[in-house]
Amino acid sequence: MSTNSEAKTLVIIPARGGSKGIKLKNLRRIGGQTLLARAIESAFATPSVLDVVVSTDHPEIKAEALAHGATVIDRPADIAGDTASSESVLLHALGTLDVLPQITVFIQCTSPVIDPADLQGAITTVASGAADVSFAVVPDHGFHWSCDETGAAHASGHDAARRPRRQDREPRFRETGAFYVMDTAGFLEAEHRFFGSLALARVPEEHGIDIDTEADLELARWRLSGNTPAAGIDVDALVTDFDGVHTEDTAYLSQDGTEAVRVSRSDGMGISLLKKAGIHLLILSTETNPVVTARAAKLGVDVAQAVADKATVLNQWIAGHGLDPARVAYLGNDVNDLDAMSQVGWPLTVADARESVHAAARHRLSTNGGHGAVREAADLILAGITVAASAPASGPLEPSLAH
Repeated sequence: MSTNSEAKTLVIIPARGGSKGIKLKNLRRIGGQTLLARAIESAFATPSVLDVVVSTDHPEIKAEALAHGATVIDRPADIAGDTASSESVLLHALGTLDVLPQITVFIQCTSPVIDPADLQGAITTVASGAADVSFAVVPDHGFHWSCDETGAAHASGHDAARRPRRQDREPRFRETGAFYVMDTAGFLEAEHRFFGSLALARVPEEHGIDIDTEADLELARWRLSGNTPAAGIDVDALVTDFDGVHTEDTAYLSQDGTEAVRVSRSDGMGISLLKKAGIHLLILSTETNPVVTARAAKLGVDVAQAVADKATVLNQWIAGHGLDPARVAYLGNDVNDLDAMSQVGWPLTVADARESVHAAARHRLSTNGGHGAVREAADLILAGITVAASAPASGPLEPSLAH
């Protein structure tokens, strides 16, 4: 067992393409990010993690892993089926390495909430020699029952005649499946994840989400919608809808049929600051309306109107400017923004957006459309620029543990 608190730590994420309950489950999105991307980002945000390896048999999963900085190991067909164990995937991945890590972390994409601080705590437990294995659990105070061969119910782990209050019961603990931190040498010898001395890494109950079915996925989206904290957003471009984003999604209609809208002066200042910072800007609208043209001209930003397929036009604009879609923010409010939001790394919503649109957002603004929402998004982007500029220059990276 390693006793070095700075032990080299490798994260392995198995992500096969043949999931049965949810097709291509690892590429489904919560909060604007794929489950795989969420897992990779949490791993890289953990201080002790040296490298992240994704083991996969699917080209789209491979591309997503590489896009988020992970190393990819091509998984052989004989360990890519339904019956292959997670341990077999971990052993195969470790077998491809030139240098073994001291600590191996097994992360599952089906747990969409992993706090890097919790993962670091488990790594420290193993690195310090306090345990050979530490894994994520949540407390469970429930009364459990089982049935015998006749179908009769029996109390399991408690006395059916005694019903103490929740606070008076010792909890059991349920594995979340999020992460398992293991001493590598011990794992290679045991060839399973529970060996030697075990330690529970207790995580908040709200982090115990596990996704196996479409219903699980929808519930997770509802619970996590718009909850990603964002002190700053590091992007190169901001694309916005117009109605309901720059406006209140209302219009003043005169008797001759002309329209007028109310806009926020603070939004104009936000756009001006973004332009000075070199951020690319686009207004993308399904409507054809002179007020949109006039507002875009006043702001001095690109505009595309009468757009039925926002995603296609957005992708063309991104490609035309040589941008990375992962470094583009899109601010929307209604269902016609969903396809476009799915194309970028930072889908955002105004505070009064439709709930189904909030569910697709990586961050929900606190301001309504037409009341300074664009300025709020601008401030987040400007804050991201400041953070990036103040970050210390990184030195040479340690060589990867993987090929």
